[in-house]
Amino acid sequence: MPVASHLASFAELDARTFHDLLRLRIDVFVVEQACPYPELDGRDVEPGTRHLWLTRDGAVVAYLRILADPAGVARIGRVVVAPAARGGGLAGRLMTEALALVGDRPCVLEAQSHLVGFYAGHGFTASGPGYVEDGIPHTPMRRDG
Repeated sequence: MPVASHLASFAELDARTFHDLLRLRIDVFVVEQACPYPELDGRDVEPGTRHLWLTRDGAVVAYLRILADPAGVARIGRVVVAPAARGGGLAGRLMTEALALVGDRPCVLEAQSHLVGFYAGHGFTASGPGYVEDGIPHTPMRRDG
């Protein structure tokens, strides 16, 4: 089953697609990881935000968003793969596609600490002390073009 890649701004998303993207994010970050937090943070609708997702047979199987932070810095967040699709390289494909879009701009992210090695494989290095958010250890990371 081939996997298709999609990229859109918020204005380009139809209601069903946005619903499906949010459902995946909530199913994993809020339900699976048991972290009740305000998933709708207002950043999805910013003009500079790009939503990147993968589908298989029309179903969303992986997602991330690229935010436009100040001073030309890109911020990757909400990196998620559906439980049934894990282990197939989809997160790596998403990151490769996202970094091609980011280009040589500096890029930051807040990695769940158990994934530091994964992000290091994409050129990121720890950029500050670790911290705990919603009971999950995180590590700030940065990649300079």
